[in-house]
Amino acid sequence: MSSKLYCFDFDGTITSKDSLLEFIKYTHGVVGFLCGFLLYSPLLILMKLHLYPNYRVKQKVFAHFYRGMSISEFNRKCKAFAQDKKNIIREAAKKQIKEAKKEQAQIFIISASIDNWVAPFFDEESDVTVLGTQIEVKDGLVTGRFLTKNCYGAEKVARLKTVLTKSRDQYEIIAFGDSRGDKEMLEYADKGYYKPFRR
Repeated sequence: MSSKLYCFDFDGTITSKDSLLEFIKYTHGVVGFLCGFLLYSPLLILMKLHLYPNYRVKQKVFAHFYRGMSISEFNRKCKAFAQDKKNIIREAAKKQIKEAKKEQAQIFIISASIDNWVAPFFDEESDVTVLGTQIEVKDGLVTGRFLTKNCYGAEKVARLKTVLTKSRDQYEIIAFGDSRGDKEMLEYADKGYYKPFRR
């Protein structure tokens, strides 16, 4: 009998807003957010034109705002953000996760966002595992670099494979996504749903 496994993208699928942008606004205010993005606007334009890698822009922006912050302070902000911004979680996504739990399926949130702020949204869900982009910490400080590859595209499938304990044919995988970054995950699944929770 196959084990059922649900895989959810986070930003845009479970959430109604991009959590990176919302987190920066939450921690630095709208003015700080706009100033930071104005600084990196040339790279953002090149990224949109597919002339500069997405992950490099993301890392540069992340480093601009959080390099040198203590990891304890960063994690405190992440938990506060999840607590105060629960309204960005789509109700339809909540319902689907609840149904998956009733089926006693394994549930994974596979996201390009930093797992430090994604995971607290599911602190009360002990059977939900978050596989996100991980950040480097040295001497208790955030370095601004990523410890893992940006969890995007094919990397989502690669990260999922690291936690599977049985052969692929022993799983029934149901996946949910909303962007190009979810293409490989949706194709890897037995059933893939694109933009399933939009209302």
